Amino acid sequence: MTGSATDTEWTVGAVARSLGVPVATLRSWNQRYELTSRPHRPGQHRLYTPGDVATLRRMVDLVRAGIGPRNAAAATRTPARAAAENVEPMMAAAARLDTTRLLDIVTTHIAQFGVTATWNRLCRPVFAELVDRQRRGQGLIEVEHALSGAITTALHRAVPPARATGHIPPVLLACAGGECHTLPLEVLRAALAENGIPSILLGASTPGNALAGAVAGPHHRPVVVLWSQTLRTAAQRPLPAGSRTPAQVLLAGPGWTARTTPAGAHRVSTLEEAVHLIGRIPSRNHH
Repeated sequence: MTGSATDTEWTVGAVARSLGVPVATLRSWNQRYELTSRPHRPGQHRLYTPGDVATLRRMVDLVRAGIGPRNAAAATRTPARAAAENVEPMMAAAARLDTTRLLDIVTTHIAQFGVTATWNRLCRPVFAELVDRQRRGQGLIEVEHALSGAITTALHRAVPPARATGHIPPVLLACAGGECHTLPLEVLRAALAENGIPSILLGASTPGNALAGAVAGPHHRPVVVLWSQTLRTAAQRPLPAGSRTPAQVLLAGPGWTARTTPAGAHRVSTLEEAVHLIGRIPSRNHH
């Protein structure tokens, strides 16, 4: 950081340049929300400590993720809490079909903790609670749909798609034929984007010939990730015989078993594993 007043404190101009926001915005935030400490003496220029800069960086990240400044400041002033602490409020918002509140909760957590942590520690526990209630005969199909829609919107709001380049072919994400659960692939898309990896989501129930057409498209040897929720949707051949060979076919979801895994494909069991493997596939690194 340039323009510092000392080795450990910085002027407002230096902080503004580092964070990519106008000086007037930082001063306005400090005046309205008191995010950083005040000068020791009246009339003294405010200098920013490393802790102040970290606080302001978190504020900037939340605002850029779509959180309003007032709510972003409240989240910034509050010490980061484990995502699990918001499972109950999120479940309550879902039960009320309060999609605005759901968007705020999920978007804030993505900005603070990242996609993978938000999915594993917040969203998955909420879905587990919802499934448990459904098994007890409470229905709640409308709640499931509202929750899925809000999470998908939050993912796109907080983590826009990574820009494709000529050097890295986008990963193709598709649901197996007859499979309609797209949310896990939306999560993977966002997690890949966090790592700078572009992807194309082909959507629900992608026919084998459509997937083959995408593989044979303009992008050289893409990685394919195919999601299956049930044994029924995993029973079909992912790509018709004679299709162009992708760089790798990764099979995700509980539908895939050793018996349904085609030759040459690789099953992945976690979001972290999928992101890690995709980043290490040789054709992506030496195109």
